[in-house]
Amino acid sequence: MLLPRPASLRTGAGEFLLDETAAITAHPELTPTAVWLQGALRPATGLPLPLDPAARHPISLALRADLAPEAYRLTVTDASVLIEGGAPAGAFHGCQALLQLLPPAVHRRARVPGQRWAVPAVTVEDGPRFPWRGAMLDVARHFMPKRDLLRFIDLLALHRLNVLHLHLSDDQGWRVEIRRYPRLTEVGSWRRESQLGAAEDAPGDGRPHGGHYTQDDVREIVAYAAERHITVVPEIDVPGHTQAAIAAYPELGLPGAPSEVRTRWGINPNILNAEEATVDFFRGVLDEIMELFPSPHIGLGGDECPKDHWRADDRTQDLMRQRGLADESALQGWFIERLGEHLARHGRRVFGWDEILEGPVPAGTVVASWRGLTGARTAARRGHDVVSCPDDQVYLDYRQSEHPDEPIPFAVPLTLEDTYRFDPVPDGLTAEEAARVIGGQANIWTEHMDSPRTVDYYAFPRLCAVAEALWSTGERDVADFRARLAAHLPRLDAIGVEYRRADGPLPWQTRPGIPGKPAGRTEWAAFIDGLVARIKD
Repeated sequence: MLLPRPASLRTGAGEFLLDETAAITAHPELTPTAVWLQGALRPATGLPLPLDPAARHPISLALRADLAPEAYRLTVTDASVLIEGGAPAGAFHGCQALLQLLPPAVHRRARVPGQRWAVPAVTVEDGPRFPWRGAMLDVARHFMPKRDLLRFIDLLALHRLNVLHLHLSDDQGWRVEIRRYPRLTEVGSWRRESQLGAAEDAPGDGRPHGGHYTQDDVREIVAYAAERHITVVPEIDVPGHTQAAIAAYPELGLPGAPSEVRTRWGINPNILNAEEATVDFFRGVLDEIMELFPSPHIGLGGDECPKDHWRADDRTQDLMRQRGLADESALQGWFIERLGEHLARHGRRVFGWDEILEGPVPAGTVVASWRGLTGARTAARRGHDVVSCPDDQVYLDYRQSEHPDEPIPFAVPLTLEDTYRFDPVPDGLTAEEAARVIGGQANIWTEHMDSPRTVDYYAFPRLCAVAEALWSTGERDVADFRARLAAHLPRLDAIGVEYRRADGPLPWQTRPGIPGKPAGRTEWAAFIDGLVARIKD
């Protein structure tokens, strides 16, 4: 019935009928949640559902001191609905559970005539396994317009996910307005074309692509997410994946750097130079990022940073000698550490990909382990908090099956069952080390997702499985999950999510004639194992 699976659900006798007599009562701290619930229920039901503290047929929202902040207790009888949360976030999760107990049509945005709105009598006690339950969305490769991003936030909230990690900059685009550096969006937010397919010799599509969020857009996005108890974690990737910034401000790059925003996918050898002025530039960027995003974590990337250009550049080698740095990995660590110090002075923590473990890591850093779970083990053993997002379990840009019609098939098959089996805590850790794993997230890289419709196809229903893996406790039961997913998909239909069907893509979800780059699991595992050799403890 519910997804994610609750810790406890007991059925009772009878039902609560949502009708013209129903009203909402709320603890003063929960008034925003009550207003949100009105907005969720009114369009499809057509009911007024006033906020009435004296209601005789109430949906009551309350706080309960003996519950954890995100935990809730939902009690439904024929006379009332009571949602108790340890904090406003818990009450909000209880409201989401209430919506799932109603007919799926409750998610439609216009009145549904003739529908009976009844909630079965139940008692649900629930709370999350991990505090970090997230999804990373890459808006740099393909920009997602604000209206669609707000819809994506609603989908995260529906599934009790509470972190949206926004990948805001890369070689192919810069997506956030920085007022002191206007060329980042004037130049860096669009490219003249995009690579069509995953093959190295794939053609360009000849079509300009671009877009960015103004600072007012960002404030709206952050506030919209916060109303749904979702933290937006911004990422500005350095010192690699920076060609869009270098195209806007060439003084950030090394001699001979390309003068345009990159149009090809894959790892780019062009990286930032290591001048103090470049560090100062990104301090300025981070000042505005911190003003816009209240998140305690700020992403600095640190991934996929080839160092050949640093090795070949005399000025960079001189700077390394002046700073007493042994090699280029230490130089990358120096760069991240300088920016990390700046964040720390403002009470923020670095969030970085597991490559940062190859050099010095700023105190308080949270490590995102993406190249399998090796980074999670190493980081936890070194005393760093960890967010697990292993590519072979939760990279939702990977192909979903061996089906010949999968669109632009990339990497290894990652099925619904694979994502459902995701466990953020790797084997081999002590209890103290395992406690360093604060959660996990699915990563949605968008090189091959050129529209929100395509993101729907890649993300759902696999993101439903990831959400349950991060929220629910107890043994995994694939058959039980599939039964509850079958009841959940009509909700996604009502919202308009164009998810992948179990029997494969629909005709318009295929991409015939556009080559992918599939791999087998054995060769892929060997490839990833080679990448993490430097961070194995």
